[in-house]
Amino acid sequence: MITNGFKKMLAEANAVIETTSVQDALGLVGDSNVAFIDIRETVERQQTGSVQGAVHAPRGLLEFIADPEGPMHNDVFASGKKLLLFCASGGRSALAAKTLQDMGLDNVAHIAGGYAAWREAGGPVEE
Repeated sequence: MITNGFKKMLAEANAVIETTSVQDALGLVGDSNVAFIDIRETVERQQTGSVQGAVHAPRGLLEFIADPEGPMHNDVFASGKKLLLFCASGGRSALAAKTLQDMGLDNVAHIAGGYAAWREAGGPVEE
């Protein structure tokens, strides 16, 4: 029996992570101190595109990509830039932001509403 379900995990994550509104995130486009991180699966990106210039780090591989000792490490995670994570609607990115915080990164936030909110707000995308 599940004793710590996704709703509880999301509530716990949201209580300790930083959430950025889509409007605030739009204001960070082009900021060299910010990296947008798409944690969705490859097929999702292929079907709907992504935030323009976003780094792809699927949630299932996130720990291996974020850790400098990981076999798939991406230097953006060690860059000191603000990392703005997003998924389709905001749930997975909240959990991923908490995971990165648990790993020791303190420069992490996620975008409320995810990629759906980004597209709805007219944010720049690449197909």
